[in-house]
This record gives sequence, C-alpha cells and structure tokens, in this order.
Amino acid sequence: MKTLKISFLTLLASLFIVSCSSDDDNPDPVNEEEVITTLRLTLTPQGGGANVVMLSQDLDGDGPNPPVVTNADLTAGVTYNGTVQVLNELETPAENITLEVAQEDDEHQFFYEFTGSANSSFAYADTDGNGDPVGITITLTAGTASTGNTLTVTLIHEPIKDAAGVSNGDITNAGGETDVEVTFTYNVN
Repeated sequence: MKTLKISFLTLLASLFIVSCSSDDDNPDPVNEEEVITTLRLTLTPQGGGANVVMLSQDLDGDGPNPPVVTNADLTAGVTYNGTVQVLNELETPAENITLEVAQEDDEHQFFYEFTGSANSSFAYADTDGNGDPVGITITLTAGTASTGNTLTVTLIHEPIKDAAGVSNGDITNAGGETDVEVTFTYNVN
C-alpha cells in the first residue's frame, strides 16, 4: 500500500510539473498599427505647372480636434502624376510611414474613390513584387469642369489583392483593415 501511495504521489507531482510549464516561450510578435496623423497627396501636372497638394493633418491623434483638411482645384482634362505620403507627426522628427508601406507593399494598397460630376479617374503607377498595385504613385486625370467633387483616399492593410476588382482600385472586395481614410473635396476648373 505504501508503494502504491508513493507511486501515486510521484505521478501526481509529475502531472503538476508538466501542466505548469510555460507555453509562452516563443510568443507571436505583435505588429502594432502605426499612428497616421497626416496624409499628403501631391499632384504634379504632366507637361509642367504648379503642384497641387491635398493634405489632411490630425495633429492631436485621437484627441478631440478633427483633422484639418486642405482641398484643391484641378484643371479640366489635365493628367497629374501623383504621390501619396503618410506620416506620424506626433513623433519628432516625423515618422514617414510611407517607407514601411513601400517595404511591406504586398500587405498594403491605397484606394482612390471619386464622387461628383467631374468624371475624374486614376491609374496605379506602381506594383508590389507580385505585380499587384500599391498606389503610392498614381496618375490622376481631372475630368470636366465641376464643383464639390470628392476624392476618398484609403490605405488598406492586408487587402485581398486577388479579389474581384481590387487590382483595378475597387475597394468593395478588398477586405483587410483600414489604416487611414481621408475624403478631400475638389473643384475642376
């Protein structure tokens, strides 16, 4: 009986030791979302002319103040070379998040959605290593003269790039998570 009791206690002790082992020896790395306070879309007219800058800054981050958005005027029928930049200006110096988006281009895509009567359009001018669009650089063609048009620029993290329409800039089936979304108002003269 004494041997049975010792064997039982030994078995119980070994089960306790095994059940208390740590499973967190190799925890999954946490890839925190970046803070994006600023989105700047710079449009350079093909053939020359002054740059047009659409800018959104939310310098208090999640604070009570809304972002300050600078809208723009475009010239009817002109095609622009566009470059988007995203920053965290809560850091000193400002952190250029665009560099990380470019480095992880297969996990990011910018989308450009137009509303209004201008009939403006865009085309992607850059791709990731798989040949899928990224949207850091674009061409944008201003449509016909009109006022009160909108352009919504959205950065999606981990979009489904092979989903229907996504490679053409249709955000409908993109999935993923929104890193930043800004709506600009623009006129076409």
